Amino acid sequence: MRHFAFALSALMICTSLGLAQPPLAIQAEEDRVAAIAKVKPTVVAVFARGGQGGGTGVLVSDDGFALTNFHVVQPTGPTMQCGLADGVLYDGVLVGWDKVGDVALIKLLPKQAGQKFPFAQMGDSDKVKMGDWSIAMGNPFLLATDFTPTVTFGLVSGVNRYQPPAGLFLEYTNCIQIDTSINPGNSGGPLFNMKGEVIGINGRGSFDKRARINSGVGYAISINQIKNFMGHLHAGLDADHASLGALVRTEAENNGLSKTKVTAILEESDAYRRGLYQEDEVISFAGRTISSDNHYKNILGTLPRGWRVPLEFQRGSGKEIERKDVLVRLMGMQRKELPDGDQPKQPDPKIQLPKGKGAQGPAAKYYEPKEGYANYYFNKQEKARVFASFQKHGDFSAAQGAWTIEGEVRLLKARTESKFTAELKDNKVMLKIGAFPEEMEPLPTKETGDLRKPNFSGGLMPALYVWQNLLMHGEKKLSECTHGGMEPFYPPPPEGKKWVDQRVDAEVVLSRFGPYQNKWFFAKSDLKLLGFELRLQDANEDPCEIYFSDYRVVNGRQLPHRMSVYYKDVHYGTFTMTNYKLAGS
Repeated sequence: MRHFAFALSALMICTSLGLAQPPLAIQAEEDRVAAIAKVKPTVVAVFARGGQGGGTGVLVSDDGFALTNFHVVQPTGPTMQCGLADGVLYDGVLVGWDKVGDVALIKLLPKQAGQKFPFAQMGDSDKVKMGDWSIAMGNPFLLATDFTPTVTFGLVSGVNRYQPPAGLFLEYTNCIQIDTSINPGNSGGPLFNMKGEVIGINGRGSFDKRARINSGVGYAISINQIKNFMGHLHAGLDADHASLGALVRTEAENNGLSKTKVTAILEESDAYRRGLYQEDEVISFAGRTISSDNHYKNILGTLPRGWRVPLEFQRGSGKEIERKDVLVRLMGMQRKELPDGDQPKQPDPKIQLPKGKGAQGPAAKYYEPKEGYANYYFNKQEKARVFASFQKHGDFSAAQGAWTIEGEVRLLKARTESKFTAELKDNKVMLKIGAFPEEMEPLPTKETGDLRKPNFSGGLMPALYVWQNLLMHGEKKLSECTHGGMEPFYPPPPEGKKWVDQRVDAEVVLSRFGPYQNKWFFAKSDLKLLGFELRLQDANEDPCEIYFSDYRVVNGRQLPHRMSVYYKDVHYGTFTMTNYKLAGS
């Protein structure tokens, strides 16, 4: 990058003096032109049907998925028209959106089956530094009537910037500030580095109020933030951003040092249940050391609601310091939160969202409205893909009936292992650990009774029953079954290890089964079931957490031979399965 800057300076000096260009400057110019030529075919001119209004986007996969801004697709409705630099106009459809972060995913429909689109690679925005060169491409003032994008070139002016929202929407956290010229119509377009990688999506600018002309200050949503939401966008979700349910402030101590502390916290938050209290000092969050409350907010602003992330905090002083490393489930932005006294109250944004009746043209058949979703059609597609791949690990449809599972378990703080037997059939579960048997009906017909058996497990017995039904019937017996996007999954760490080192990316399926809410985690790599959570419907409490490992083949089907059970941060027990007896085997 220093060589490039030197070459550009040398080029400008030589040009002004009428001297020949040095070889390094010529090479830098050729590299820049080559990078622009490489990414030019990936830039999308987005228009409302009929050509009124619009903005820009960028293709990020060869099957036609493209990123843009929420505020670009909001006026176009769920279907739009998209032009590429080859001069061809394509029909497009809304896939998913993140209103808070001002991001949307759309899909261009190919002209013929199997057509592949040019696309740009997503870079690493955490590596972007002040002074880096950047390239913006797009459709300023909707000038790209032949769909050929305009290109501008300039500096990254700042990183980790913050732009406040309109109410709860269009909040830019941890964004990239640029002097690379963007104007109305550039919204949703790509910000490239000199390798031709997308490092951000351009969305906001500081404009002259009269002429709407760029004043040299623009903002791009970092691509790493968008990566956190890509699973949600592909699943057609109306994504929400995260809140910890706590206020954090950096305060100066008497010794001149500063500490980032919790100043208020909601008692119904998961962070509170994990033991985070007022006056605790936040050390690290989501795997990153916290240097200030601004740093913390920038990290939090890039995370989706519902994720579990590692949190390290401490309390006390001197020899009395107590330090904890926990996982916390993040709350959402669009629900009850603590008021922040430092922020002025914002009016609710008057944003009219696209309605189903707005879907027109060939893309209309790919749009299905449903409350809580940007486009429910794509949620069904993603869910079907997950279950189709999951079934490749074993077809249990012929194993419908009674199951018996035998093995050994070490409970809680027990020093020795005990034999266990689990019997699952009809609407009954029997679990015998050592000499102590328990029975229950997981789907009660009369009185509810205790549905969290056995004690201290949070509901292991009904969890086994729900898991058996998932294997035997897939989604057929699960109600309200939807794809929940992508989340990090954290198997319990070995002794001496931290949560942050355990992360595995997983696809999530949400469902209900009788009186239970279920959250299933499938490995992103092969869609094997990593584990799941079970809790009672509408209960604001900790779930029973099941972690599967040591998969082996049993009668041609993959089954776990190790299962760890946690409840309220307590390790209930680890089960080693030695024998499966399945119906029909």
